[in-house]
Amino acid sequence: MQLRTGYELIYNFPQPTPIILLVNIHESRASDVTVSDCLTTEPVIPIKSYRDSFGNECKRILAPAGRLRLTADAVVNDSGLPDEIMSTPTHDFVQDLPEDTLIFLMGSRYCETDLLSETAWQLFSGTLPGHPRVQAICDYVHNHIAFNYQNARSTRTAAEAFRERTGVCRDFAHLAITFCRCLNIPARYCTGYLSDIGTPLPYPPGDFAAWFEAWIGGRWHLFDPRNNEPRIGRILMARGRDASDVAIATTFGPNTLESFKVWTDEIPVGANSAVST
Repeated sequence: MQLRTGYELIYNFPQPTPIILLVNIHESRASDVTVSDCLTTEPVIPIKSYRDSFGNECKRILAPAGRLRLTADAVVNDSGLPDEIMSTPTHDFVQDLPEDTLIFLMGSRYCETDLLSETAWQLFSGTLPGHPRVQAICDYVHNHIAFNYQNARSTRTAAEAFRERTGVCRDFAHLAITFCRCLNIPARYCTGYLSDIGTPLPYPPGDFAAWFEAWIGGRWHLFDPRNNEPRIGRILMARGRDASDVAIATTFGPNTLESFKVWTDEIPVGANSAVST
C-alpha cells in the first residue's frame, strides 16, 4: 500500500527566532519514500540540515518575525502488515550488551529510573524475561494510564505519569521505557506517523505518535503501550532517549502556534500518488 504523510505547522513570531525541527521520515525508511517529505516554508527562508548524536536528520531555520507556515507532503510505500510480534523469552545480560545500547539503560529527562526502580522490580520481577517481561510492562502501562488529550502536559515525567495515571502517547512510552531500564532492558523513545488503518471509525484528528523499542535477543523490537496492539502504517521519524531528544520543533524564543495538522492516510489503489503543498 501507499501512505500519504505530512504536516502543516503555522506559527506567529514577535521577533526573528531560531528553530530546530525533527520532521523528516527516518533514513531507515528512505527506500520506501516515493515522494520526498521536503520541508517548505512560507515565506521562503534558508534551511540547514545536520545529523544529531542519534543519527536523526534535523533542520535549522531562523524564523522571521510574523507568520510562518511549515509543511511537507510525502508518499511512502508500506507493507500493509501489522507490527511484528515476538514472544520468545530471550534475556540479555548487561555485561553482554553492545556498547551503543548502554545509554538506553540510563535515566534521562523524562525517564527517572532512580524514582521508579523499586516499583519496577516489585511489579515485574516475577515475569518471564525478554519479550514477555516487556509485554507485561506494556500491558500494565496501557491499563494504568488513561489517555486524555485534555490532560497533556509537556513537562510530565514518567514518575508523574505513574502517579497521575493520565496522559498522552508520550507519557505511555516514557513510563514503559523507564520500567524497562529499571529492569536492565535498554529502551529508546520513538516518534513518527501512525495511521488509523484497521481501527474503528470515526478517526481522531491526525497527530504524531510516540512508541518505543526495547533491546531483546540481540536486536531492537517495537512496542506501543498506548495502543498495545499491532498497528498498520507506522512510519518512524526519529529515535532518542526520550521526548526531549526528538521534539518535533524546538523554538528559541516566544511564539504562538496558530495551527497544527498531521496526516497519515492510505492512498486508494489506482489513485494518482502525486502530492503538492
